[in-house]
Amino acid sequence: MEETLRLLALRLGEALSARGWLLGCAESCTGGLLSSVLTDAPGASAWFAGAVVAYANGIKRDVLGVSQAVLDAKGAVSRESVLSMARGARGVLHADAAIAVSGIAGPSGGTPQKPVGTVWMAWEGPDFTDVQRFQFAGDRLSVKRLAVAAAMEGLLARALQTTGPEG
Repeated sequence: MEETLRLLALRLGEALSARGWLLGCAESCTGGLLSSVLTDAPGASAWFAGAVVAYANGIKRDVLGVSQAVLDAKGAVSRESVLSMARGARGVLHADAAIAVSGIAGPSGGTPQKPVGTVWMAWEGPDFTDVQRFQFAGDRLSVKRLAVAAAMEGLLARALQTTGPEG
């Protein structure tokens, strides 16, 4: 899995560089693992702006701009939350594209509606905003690694669909 993550980070960095995009991330359940994997790629400073590790809801609200109403009504692990997190990350990090990840890595914290392994992700760029729910299996570290891989794959696919720096 580590080699897969390394190769994905390299490919994503190449795609972001080709588009002239700077990436920002908003991480919750991955706890900085996405940023760590990205910055292991040589030359990441050319395309990676930084990240907000918003593990606490107060950080999601106060730094990334997720409304308290969304947190109360939908929860931190929701479509609405990750959309706001991605938008907030783009703004606060002055990034062209953003990845946002929020989920329940386990082993506890799941509910029937949001079982352990539930992860929501959002990708936002110059000409796209997408969101997707994933259900990963495995222990806490496995869920985090699978989420990081899916996050990079998602942005890579979207970066390759565009035609140039302006989208």
